[in-house]
Amino acid sequence: MNERVAFGRTALTVTRLGLGTAALGGLYAPVDEAQALETVRAAYDAGLRFFDAAPLYGHGNSERRLGRGLADVPREEYVLTTKVGRLLRPDAPPDKSQLSGGFERWPEVPPVNPLFDYSYDGVMRSFAESLERLGLDRVDVLHIHDPDEHEEEALAGAYRALDRLRSEGTIGAVGAGMNQAEMLTRFARAADFDCFLVAGRYTLLDQVAARELFPLCLEQGIAIVLGGVFNSGVLADPRPGAMFDYAPAPPALIERARRLDAVCRRHGVPLKAAALQFPLAHPAVTVLLLGARSQAELTENLELLKTPIPAEVWDELRRERLLAEEAPTP
Repeated sequence: MNERVAFGRTALTVTRLGLGTAALGGLYAPVDEAQALETVRAAYDAGLRFFDAAPLYGHGNSERRLGRGLADVPREEYVLTTKVGRLLRPDAPPDKSQLSGGFERWPEVPPVNPLFDYSYDGVMRSFAESLERLGLDRVDVLHIHDPDEHEEEALAGAYRALDRLRSEGTIGAVGAGMNQAEMLTRFARAADFDCFLVAGRYTLLDQVAARELFPLCLEQGIAIVLGGVFNSGVLADPRPGAMFDYAPAPPALIERARRLDAVCRRHGVPLKAAALQFPLAHPAVTVLLLGARSQAELTENLELLKTPIPAEVWDELRRERLLAEEAPTP
């Protein structure tokens, strides 16, 4: 997993595993600075060389902590990605999209609120502020983040800014990161994207990205970074009250996750191991993000990725119609 592979059509090379830092920013529960820095360093020491942040994650905390955690590492040793589309401002009203079924996503974070801004100028400001928080003079990949309600402005403003930064050599790749596949498919056809971060749309519970987006990306040489393989938690622990896509999971999805778990248990395999290993088998997936909030969680995920999974598990999931017949498996 630590070998370097090509990142789409770009000059970048990446490891198959990366560290996502939403959890280190304090998603749903605070993470203290020392624990965050320890986790970043543990990921590097384990051979991960791909790190993903965003201004939104912890309202700047993920970028600051990632910058500090990698401060004494040679810059050419790793690939770092962050995002644009939200400016952090103390006078901005609270962003209601960050309430997940009544749960506050970012407790105990700096007293700023994210303000949607996909304009050319707003994106350039966002990038400059990210560099300051990271303590860097460049990033390798810049994603347009969550433009679900801002498609036209994202292409007319944000993409134009990122395209300029790429042409100047300030960034190495232009991407977009979303929790949906449909708009990313449109983006792939509308502009020259190098990569996409797809969160939660290619998992044991939801494989919608494989229908149209993945084949198109394979055809065009667009790299896929995959996040959210536990679908916010329901595939880690399918109990009542578990989260799916940042909100309490509907009963039908919990039941489906419990059926997946039952098949895995019959073969002595942890559901989390299957959830982690399944997406990497798809040829469109270049990087899998691990979203640990501690060194212990990171170590657990790395061990689960090594857990042997008999072919009979995948066969039974197909027979139970819990997995598409055509889905590639390890």
